[in-house]
Amino acid sequence: MNRRQRLAASAAAIALTLACGPAAAETLKIALNADIRSLDPGVNRDANSDAVVLHMVEGLVAYGEDASVKPLLAKEVAVSDDDLTYTFTLRDGVKFHNGNVLTSADVVWNWNRYMDEATKWRCRNDFAEGGAAHVVSVTAPDDKTVVFKLEKPNALFQATLARTDCGMTGILDKSSFNADGSFNVPVGTGPFRYKEWRKGEFIDLEAFADYAVRSEEKRDGYTGAKRPLVEAVRFAVIPDRSSAKAALLNGDIDIVPDVPYADVEEFKQNADTAVSLATNPGIVALLLQTRDPLLKDMRIRKAIAMALDTKSMVEGITLGLGKANNSLIPPTSKYHSPAQTQGYSYDPEAAKALLREAGYNGQPIKLIANTRYSNTYDAAIVAQAMLQQVGITAELEVLEWAAQLDRYQSGNYTAMVFPYSGRYDPALTMDSVMGNKDKEPRKVWDDPDAQAMLADAVRYSDPAKRQEIFDKLHARFLETVPFIMLYNGLEASAYQKHVQNYAASIFSMPRAWEVTIAE
Repeated sequence: MNRRQRLAASAAAIALTLACGPAAAETLKIALNADIRSLDPGVNRDANSDAVVLHMVEGLVAYGEDASVKPLLAKEVAVSDDDLTYTFTLRDGVKFHNGNVLTSADVVWNWNRYMDEATKWRCRNDFAEGGAAHVVSVTAPDDKTVVFKLEKPNALFQATLARTDCGMTGILDKSSFNADGSFNVPVGTGPFRYKEWRKGEFIDLEAFADYAVRSEEKRDGYTGAKRPLVEAVRFAVIPDRSSAKAALLNGDIDIVPDVPYADVEEFKQNADTAVSLATNPGIVALLLQTRDPLLKDMRIRKAIAMALDTKSMVEGITLGLGKANNSLIPPTSKYHSPAQTQGYSYDPEAAKALLREAGYNGQPIKLIANTRYSNTYDAAIVAQAMLQQVGITAELEVLEWAAQLDRYQSGNYTAMVFPYSGRYDPALTMDSVMGNKDKEPRKVWDDPDAQAMLADAVRYSDPAKRQEIFDKLHARFLETVPFIMLYNGLEASAYQKHVQNYAASIFSMPRAWEVTIAE
């Protein structure tokens, strides 16, 4: 089968997928570049899973569009003078999708489930004993009040609760689970409720008529106005980017939330489509396994950093839409100080000298990439070429996204280009990459001294003190090269012009609430 035949077959399959089930005019159709992994909040998840689940599930607090933490299921949060006790007062009238009324007992029950090791919640370690935000107790003194008590002050406690990769610590009704306690489907409080998941094809949601609308008039990140203004949402799985593009141009899909940068101008010029761009604090990095026999030598890691012209790399990959950033703190952050602008020095000759000094003799380095995130694949291709120019034998290994994610989680790689979901405080970004590899193999920056500095950044709330710590951490990051930071995320979303009030966001995930379809 030639390429034209494959595309035709793919287009036919997509048309069949979009025709299955409800085909009402009020169904908003959003493309996903891969199927989701799970519907369980923060469990066996990836960014696509988060995007779908967070239409159905909500937590006590959520991030606003400005990356600050704001109430969601809670109407207010009181913090004690010693910063150890957080008292959440629940909003009135919030219902689960089955009609049950949300109470504080539901919050406590969900918390206990998340903290059970058997659940395998992504963020359990942050709140467990030894974690930065260790929660020693959660109680419900009445139906509307939930009290969290911490072991020690933690300025990022609420920010961690709100993390999208934690499923926003979403509150589920007990009917979400089977009789044996295993997860079934999410019965949450969000603006849309679960209808069907046909694996490899689509996930269908429908508007929740009894959604408890907040008083805000405007959408605000994952809080604020969140009305379900379409009857249904279909997340259609379309892994092939060319097929997704064709589906959008043909009107079979309403939104493609992650179009290649090369297609942006075409979508802008098309009479029927529009583009929304948003920078985000997500990071794209070249990960280096510091326990690899070769890469444990800091000189080789430094040589790799010197071999990469990240400025020209990023400008080329993003077609000038994005800019290189060698700091873990995005340029949009108030903590991106002049010290954070310091980056790697592009110096091929110095790289060659370091390689000679380290005794490198052309041993191959496997560089893992995937094609689901095309910009990371492009970065791997360019990095491979630049490394070869200084004598480093980089062998590209292209994996399916799920396989790469598993290799990342287990630490089973030499090098890989990898995208991280956005974290909305620098300490959370650093925490996502930093830790003890013996306990968490997915961590890439295993440095006890750096971890001690990070603990101080979490403990202190004074911006000046935190800035000082972040600047020291950046200097150490550049010095030790645990991995190589390339650039921050940039979402380019394309959509049909009949879709009203859709916008890309700093979260790099599509949001269907407050969106309408014009007749």
